[in-house]
Amino acid sequence: MKAVGLFAVLMLPVSCRSQNTNATGNIDNGKHASVAYQNPVMAHDFPDPAVLRAPDGWIYAYATQTPSDNGMINIQVAKSRDLIDWQRSGDALPVKPRWADQTQSFWAPHVLYDSTQNTYYMYFSSNRNGKDGHCIGVATAQNPEGPFKDSGSPLICGDGFVDIDPMAFDDPQTGKKLLYWGSGIQPIKVRELADDRVHFKEGSTIQNLVAPGNGESYDNLVEGGWIHYKNGYYYLFYSGENCCGDQAHYAVMVARSKQTKGPYTRLGETGDVGSSVILKKSNTWIAPGHNSILTDDNGQDWILYHAIDPNRHYIEGTHNDRRVLMIDPVHYENGWPVINNGKPSEIDTLTPDFN
Repeated sequence: MKAVGLFAVLMLPVSCRSQNTNATGNIDNGKHASVAYQNPVMAHDFPDPAVLRAPDGWIYAYATQTPSDNGMINIQVAKSRDLIDWQRSGDALPVKPRWADQTQSFWAPHVLYDSTQNTYYMYFSSNRNGKDGHCIGVATAQNPEGPFKDSGSPLICGDGFVDIDPMAFDDPQTGKKLLYWGSGIQPIKVRELADDRVHFKEGSTIQNLVAPGNGESYDNLVEGGWIHYKNGYYYLFYSGENCCGDQAHYAVMVARSKQTKGPYTRLGETGDVGSSVILKKSNTWIAPGHNSILTDDNGQDWILYHAIDPNRHYIEGTHNDRRVLMIDPVHYENGWPVINNGKPSEIDTLTPDFN
């Protein structure tokens, strides 16, 4: 969620595999035969990753702004065949929106492809020229790597950082176009979009889904909502409560519903579990969170998220968090997602299967 300041560090537009990764597959065909990888899969700052599998066969991930040797990348984009080997492609939003061209606060993008319009829609948050508070903007492109062009005006604006972390979702049961978003010590919200995807549907209203302050650790602030439909449930993955800084304290939580607009039941409200947290810090990684989900060709779900190495907490020469890209398989027990032992994997893990 939180952006970084304008500092210059080196960024090379080449294939990005962690030095710890054992994967040896060829990125040109994306096939790994029982090969293992280790986290991180991208050892560069890549916060708030949102994943998209495009019709061209590539998997794209989009991320919050980051400094580069040429200034600042507004919206990061990288591509992969297999979630393991990544090539960074530069800036998906090289021209700032006119309503935010004097600012530098481009956070947490999400991209959706509309096959009927052959158009990619990017939802992102930024603050406004000369005004307080963040807005959610919409930009479009014909290519998943961009360049994306802003629609001309924000979709919604509010106080502080309430209106951030957008995620667009087409309900497979009803066909409705929906936008989820929220932070700023307010609930995660949803509202129906118009058919043009750049406005809200006339007459639609905001509905609150999961509120902060439920008495659990990590939920004094909730954000980074991601909806994943599986086996008749809408799973709402979300994160909280402090993504960044010296006091970073962040984790992934989950709730579920039979309806896309809820009501949602948190994992911690069921049985004797007592907590909705499914991914939290380990001895090696801290502040894991702000995830997205992708299903491979074997039906296996994978979670993409960022995390911080406490031994390399900040981007070199700055006080900006260095949040690297991680992935892990997601399994389901008693109808709820499970990730390893609730912590980022630190051992060799079999790679996803993408044909």
